[in-house]
Amino acid sequence: MSFLHKLTGLLINIISLFSSRIAGRIALFLFTKPFKGKPNEKQSDFLDTAFREELKLDNTPIMTYRWLGKKQTILLAHGWESNSARWQDLITNLKKRDYGVVALDAPAHGRSGSNRFNAIIYSEFIKVASERFEPNIIIGHSVGGMASAYFQFKYQKEYIQKMILLGAPSEFKDVLERYSNMLGYNKRVRKQINQIIQERFGNAPEEYSTAKCFEQIIAKGLIIHDKEDTIIPYNDAIQIQAKYKNSVLITTEGFGHSLINDEVSNYIYEFLDN
Repeated sequence: MSFLHKLTGLLINIISLFSSRIAGRIALFLFTKPFKGKPNEKQSDFLDTAFREELKLDNTPIMTYRWLGKKQTILLAHGWESNSARWQDLITNLKKRDYGVVALDAPAHGRSGSNRFNAIIYSEFIKVASERFEPNIIIGHSVGGMASAYFQFKYQKEYIQKMILLGAPSEFKDVLERYSNMLGYNKRVRKQINQIIQERFGNAPEEYSTAKCFEQIIAKGLIIHDKEDTIIPYNDAIQIQAKYKNSVLITTEGFGHSLINDEVSNYIYEFLDN
């Protein structure tokens, strides 16, 4: 645990002695507020090679980037504190293979709107982009994979033929527990976080499960996860694959959570072409 995390957790624990409700709200704010994810100049230059189109979820802007191709259309969903430029190498090679590619910026990331981020809102962003472009394949990294699973579980779009998960988390309750452990929250703060989530979304954290979503998804799946992933444990991939019957799990070593690597890309190309 870093000094900043330790200090932040200590301050929120102290606040909980006076008001556990306020402490819980602050803790949840930090959990849903990305502090990185805007494109830098180099990333912007790459994204500006795309056809940009701003969609809307209610009044919230959703920035999408499209590269045309004659083959199937692939939708890319990035992860936490990232943006669509994280896919640059993959997009470049998919274009060479003549696939159509669409990438979207998540809520509160890149050039999209919203001040808060969570996988439920993200799944609705994916729905809007999906209905506009009708992709045949979705590739989601980290929480982008989780949001993609929620989307397809809820809406069951028939044009989604394949789904690829890169370093995706399985159980939301486990993500929340890792966050709480990282900050060292006491029991009062943890209880309030769970209670506020229940009030806002109508379900307890344990109800949100990528693995359970895939029990109802028939699209062919590829799961890639690194054994040395320090952000999302490898066991999450095992949990997902156990429920996702129409999927294959590929295990890598040494690529960490980002999975930006030629070997990983080659697994993706092989899955797409077959």
